[in-house]
Amino acid sequence: MVTAPEFSLLLPVYAGDTPAFLRLAYESSVDDQVVRPAEAVIVQDGPVPAPLEAELARIERDSPIPVRIVRLPENRGLTVALNAGLDACAYPVVARMDADDVSDPQRFRKQWAIMNEGADLVGTGMAEFESDAAIVAAVRVPPTGADRIREHARTHNPFNHPTMMYRVSALDAVGRYQPLGKMEDYWLGVRLIASGARVENIAEPLVRYRVGAGAFARRGGWQEAKTEWRLQREMLRIGFITRTQYVRNVVVKGVYRLMPASLKRVLFRRFVGSGLPGDK
Repeated sequence: MVTAPEFSLLLPVYAGDTPAFLRLAYESSVDDQVVRPAEAVIVQDGPVPAPLEAELARIERDSPIPVRIVRLPENRGLTVALNAGLDACAYPVVARMDADDVSDPQRFRKQWAIMNEGADLVGTGMAEFESDAAIVAAVRVPPTGADRIREHARTHNPFNHPTMMYRVSALDAVGRYQPLGKMEDYWLGVRLIASGARVENIAEPLVRYRVGAGAFARRGGWQEAKTEWRLQREMLRIGFITRTQYVRNVVVKGVYRLMPASLKRVLFRRFVGSGLPGDK
């Protein structure tokens, strides 16, 4: 039997977000959901422009569920923002959402049912779009089943970060989010799997992910390559991958990160279902 939902929605916002996108993200994750969160925690990561401030005020005023806005005095980045938001969440389960994506109305009903069976983390598939959420450019299909997820995680991120629903106690047990460039979510997932947390994915794309201009360029370059290599060192350090896997990953991921954006786009579009690097 599925119990009444007792989970928080965690949504970070920063100065670069667009008010109209935020409204769509929030309403799709609250107003339109078959199973709604019990509360919403919005983390304002530093000062934001007046139009975005006005949209936050409107959400706080008109939301059908309680809203708590955590305002950080300066922009600290996603890791700090999410950890601050976790501190503010009143419920033991938290659902992630980004300020420019769109949730399917069935998303939380399906994730909550699995969480209610004892899972510590449940992700979903994700459909990419560029400007119109109704026009899908690609679909990211994650691995399902604990064994496949663990094996996949040795070479690729097995979870789509904006789709995650997780148990706060499981995150507390592994030290929550830790700084690792744009791969803090991958590192969190690896640590959860290594700790024995119960993880699952729903293959169905229950979140639509907005791919902005320059997305593939941001997935590459020396800085991203160095972050990738640092992640691989950490995975080797905790014994999650072997030294052979480490060498293989460093070479393959390094080559991918340093490719021209146009070539990365072709490869990602072709192998997106297989999990080539393309983390949000």
